[in-house]
Amino acid sequence: MRKGKMVAQGSHASMKVILDLMIKVPAEDEKTLYYEDLPALKDWIDGIFTKICVSVDSEAELLTVYNEAKMAGFLCSLIQDAGLTEFGGVPTYTCCAIGPGWEEDINEITGHLKLL
Repeated sequence: MRKGKMVAQGSHASMKVILDLMIKVPAEDEKTLYYEDLPALKDWIDGIFTKICVSVDSEAELLTVYNEAKMAGFLCSLIQDAGLTEFGGVPTYTCCAIGPGWEEDINEITGHLKLL
């Protein structure tokens, strides 16, 4: 992927993991962010939004990392690009976001990956 495409895909993933936490407030018919029982998310939102970018060597490896994070109970999102500007028109999984979470916990899933 081009560098700009990588940045865009990472942005999509980090936004989606947070936006997926939004719930509809019945009385007001609007959405609100729900995170009172997620201390790592609260610290992240109230903090400096730390993100660590790592790379995988294949789409299959990306899916493995995502599935491991999901099975471990982490907040996470998976992004599939439509293939309109890259990937020859083939929808392709490009990125996932894991967390916010505690660094030592996320490192159990991603610690072996190379920094981007």
